[in-house]
Amino acid sequence: MDAKEFREFGKAAVDFIADYLENIRDDEVLPNVEPGYLLDLLPTEMPEEPESWREVLGDINRVIKPGITHWQSPNMHAYYPTSTSYPSIVGEMLASGFGIIGFSWICSPACTELEVVVMDWLAKFLKLPQHFQHASDGPGGGVIQGSASEAVLVAVLAAREQAVVSYRESHPEVSESEVRGRLVAYSSDQSNSCIEKAGVLAAMPIRLLPAGEDFVLRGETLRQAIQEDVTAGRIPVICIATLGTTGTCAYDDIETLSAVCEEFKVWLHVDAAYAGGAFALDECSDLRKGLDRVDSLNFNLHKFMLVNFDCSAMWLRDANKVVDSFNVDRIYLKHKHEGQSQIPDFRHWQIPLGRRFRALKVWITFRTLGAEGLRNHVRQHIELAKQFEQLVVKDSRFEMVAPRALGLVCFRPKGGNEITTQLLQRLMDRKKIYMVKAEHAGRQFLRFVVCGMGTKESDIEFAWTEIESQLTGLQEEQSLLARKSGNMADLTQHFQIHLTTENATHEKSQ
Repeated sequence: MDAKEFREFGKAAVDFIADYLENIRDDEVLPNVEPGYLLDLLPTEMPEEPESWREVLGDINRVIKPGITHWQSPNMHAYYPTSTSYPSIVGEMLASGFGIIGFSWICSPACTELEVVVMDWLAKFLKLPQHFQHASDGPGGGVIQGSASEAVLVAVLAAREQAVVSYRESHPEVSESEVRGRLVAYSSDQSNSCIEKAGVLAAMPIRLLPAGEDFVLRGETLRQAIQEDVTAGRIPVICIATLGTTGTCAYDDIETLSAVCEEFKVWLHVDAAYAGGAFALDECSDLRKGLDRVDSLNFNLHKFMLVNFDCSAMWLRDANKVVDSFNVDRIYLKHKHEGQSQIPDFRHWQIPLGRRFRALKVWITFRTLGAEGLRNHVRQHIELAKQFEQLVVKDSRFEMVAPRALGLVCFRPKGGNEITTQLLQRLMDRKKIYMVKAEHAGRQFLRFVVCGMGTKESDIEFAWTEIESQLTGLQEEQSLLARKSGNMADLTQHFQIHLTTENATHEKSQ
């Protein structure tokens, strides 16, 4: 493919994407395919000769699009938002065109320095403590990771290595292997699965502590767990708190947790993957309480900031602790500008060596939407969720499971878990909207999240009509089955009476 064909293909692809996103409501949010559908449509080996890009683009429509779950659809209400925007898509295209791998400053100075700039922009926009900015006097700063999973793992690994070094300095008689075998970490039983996975990858058990009835983890619960472990000879390392839990978007009590972590010298990381976007709103200022005392935190730009996946912001109070834990230098990685102030080599702040130019799409998105545009986007999600919440409350057949939190509403039809399961199955079979279940204390419930690109009030009304009409249909079916079951019981009773009478008459005649 030469430049001429690339221009043609690229322009056609942009038109395809624009048409797809503009008309996304025409597609059912869930695909109507069975496992293995694509394996039957594609050849088992790559083509020997080149094929026309027109054939390839045609096959996107023919075989790929039918197997897509439409995450940008306004009828997508599962998990949390995985947002995108036209500016972000353009930024992704430009980054792919440059094709750089920015593991050090010299590999592309703009890649490193633009990331420093946009991470400080974002820290100010979210009103984070100043020590998280690169421009501050301290050793803190921000970095773009691929996902919250990576950010959490970086925090867990760095805290582990710092704990090993610190403990051996005060207890040189204890071997390193013995120290590592006694390490332990903490989080809530409402936290994301990536936190448990980080413990597996770090070879360090993570105790999932019970949240309160309001789904919140508090300092007293953490204190009790740490005291138990210290008494048993274990070494507390890190607590991963959550602002915006996966199930209900609950907010752990950062202030009481930070007090306990400071007392026992335990690293405190905050996973604010979803709720972090609300830090920017004055009306949500309570969410920022205690953040001045945490060691690290992360927030997914691909949830609220209209930057497409993957793009997760992570801030460190003392980046040197991560650099010291991850630093592996080879001669081919060195350059004469190493170590200059405010010019980090971000390869020391992450798991992989290579780095994508993610800052470019962040920069373009922030510039074309502006701070007020981003704040309005978050507020729009909140207002749409309030609209849905009111519809739930007005229908006496449903009940709220937790208070609405940002763009999430947790609710269920009244009754046992079976009716919740049956309702969700009917919705999934129809493929008009997409939600998922969650569970707490044995009660299953539905999560309705405002997710898609350009979601409107009419989309909320459409979703609610789909939900309440399917519950009506389910209840009518159950009522019909109950009547049939009752009729069968009456008929059985009639035959039993008839047979009893016949037997009595027969015995009397005998």
